[in-house]
Amino acid sequence: MNDLVLSAWSAVTPYGVGGEPFRAGVTSGSEAVAVLDRETHPGPFTRGAVIPDFSAAKYVGKKGTRTMDRETAIAVTAFGRLIADCGDALTERPDEVGLVLGTGSGSVQSIMDFTRDSLTGERPYHVDPARFPSTVMNRATGQSAIRHGIKGPNTTVAGGSLTGLLALSYAQRLYKGGHCARVLCGAAEEYSTQRAWLEWHGRGEAERDVPLGEGGAVFLVEPAAGARAAGRGPLARILATRFRAFHAPDGAREALAACVLAALETAGVSADSVRVVAPLGLGGALAGQEEQGIADALGGARPRRLRVSELLGDTSAAATGLQIAAVLAAAGARGLGPGETALVTGVERDGTVGCALLGGG
Repeated sequence: MNDLVLSAWSAVTPYGVGGEPFRAGVTSGSEAVAVLDRETHPGPFTRGAVIPDFSAAKYVGKKGTRTMDRETAIAVTAFGRLIADCGDALTERPDEVGLVLGTGSGSVQSIMDFTRDSLTGERPYHVDPARFPSTVMNRATGQSAIRHGIKGPNTTVAGGSLTGLLALSYAQRLYKGGHCARVLCGAAEEYSTQRAWLEWHGRGEAERDVPLGEGGAVFLVEPAAGARAAGRGPLARILATRFRAFHAPDGAREALAACVLAALETAGVSADSVRVVAPLGLGGALAGQEEQGIADALGGARPRRLRVSELLGDTSAAATGLQIAAVLAAAGARGLGPGETALVTGVERDGTVGCALLGGG
């Protein structure tokens, strides 16, 4: 499995559409969180990070997008940019290309709007049937495949803030099982008033000052030999992904340390080789547990930190996907260097931890 690499990536974020705006924003440490327009984004949060001037009609096209929700538009646009960067040859055999997309609950706005219409209309069935598809979790994944002509296995993954890591792990299993020759994978999340209120009520007092963000990051996962044959230099090898559960908040530290140590052992690399760490770091007690777990696993190593949540806020299902993208953005066009290792971690408040270990050379 160490032969699998990330060979291309793209993103749609509050920095703009495409990988380059994200690279520029992350590497410069530019904070994308700003004061929200209260007319456009009413709700409990006064600050957030939203994609400027973004709409399905603008980036996907006017045809067939009247009822397309924001999360789906983000995902379709991100995959479209990635495919355009790689060229048409990437999908010339569409049956051999898999697609894995991580999401939270699908479009929370679409789900709640549809439910409200069924309760407030003259009859419960007086709803717009064209909007029903946007209420299912796999809407963004299916539309991404349809819009870009991808006919291989199509999977939706949901796992809170760990969703991006879980999608990457599932993409590896799809390839290992012989289901496809390469996989497009990633994660996406939208900003909406409905999501804002759900997040607000679901958080503890200590976490309510963390602003919300949105965006998506997508990657091409393929064998190193296939990447080189297509003229794509591997940006990072996928060395290992690991996940564990914890029962009480103070158990997150031990669980994450065990995850990281298991990943290092599987990859056969030392803690000293870790040059970059991209933690979730959303604040509160769990952020401290995350940092302590990383320190326990890495010992005296002092790698560089990429703190994406400080720049983009809480992007929920897209968070760890954007952390992976940040590692690739910081590595540059040539990717991680020989002998260089990067660690991406996350702690989910519902009781799970996870990590991915990426290597260069």
